[in-house]
Amino acid sequence: MKTTLSKKVRVLVFSGYGLNCEEEARYGFELAGADAEIVHINDVIDGKVKLEKYQILAFPGGFAYGDDTGSGKAYANRVKNHLSKPLQKFIKEKKLIIGICNGFQILTQIGLLPGALTFNESNRYSDRWVDMEVEGTSPWLKGIKKLSAPIGHGEGRYVADADTLLNLKKKNEVALRYVKGETANYQDLPANPNGATENIAGVLSHEGRVFGLMPHPDRALFTTNLPHWPILKDRSKRSGEIFPQYGAGLQIFKNGVDYFNN
Repeated sequence: MKTTLSKKVRVLVFSGYGLNCEEEARYGFELAGADAEIVHINDVIDGKVKLEKYQILAFPGGFAYGDDTGSGKAYANRVKNHLSKPLQKFIKEKKLIIGICNGFQILTQIGLLPGALTFNESNRYSDRWVDMEVEGTSPWLKGIKKLSAPIGHGEGRYVADADTLLNLKKKNEVALRYVKGETANYQDLPANPNGATENIAGVLSHEGRVFGLMPHPDRALFTTNLPHWPILKDRSKRSGEIFPQYGAGLQIFKNGVDYFNN
């Protein structure tokens, strides 16, 4: 899918009612070359802002409605009750949607992604870095084999019934799985931070165009965001390699933008 060369890809980043990572998501998309705009959901509901003007929708992280009725549920109900038709039209036009952390929870509650997110197995909030391997096929994940990113959630454990899991595998829509990588090793922590079923960190739907994940790529845009970046920098220096400026988190945003430019 292409856009005219004279225009940047336009991204709508939802805000309001406790979402609190909209600035990070906006920055990630703008760093990737897009024109990203933070919009309160009420302005979309009231018709002041039209979804049709955008190529990408982003539901960022946060704690919408304080998670009081279950993570993402109240915000998802607001979307379903007021924006179902324009959202379905957006999807039919083969545009892109991403949900990060609370945004992932919202997308599952809406029904745009299969499965559900529930309380961490530890029954505690978890704030740490995780390592992941890419498994699914998606415009969002092009050229990425593995990445590390931080999490910050109390209800991040992905669960799904046997039929849903089988269907995800058949369609190659398990996007990411937690694995034991460098950040987990340096922190001496288990690979799976929340007890997610089959170590699933993110899933896909609609031929990979709708993507949800619990870790925050918006907090892993630069290599210096990594908790062990001084070790990586020293390793690069000793091997004579150039220390990369950007992290794999940025590649997710770039892939979303490039989908419309290539």
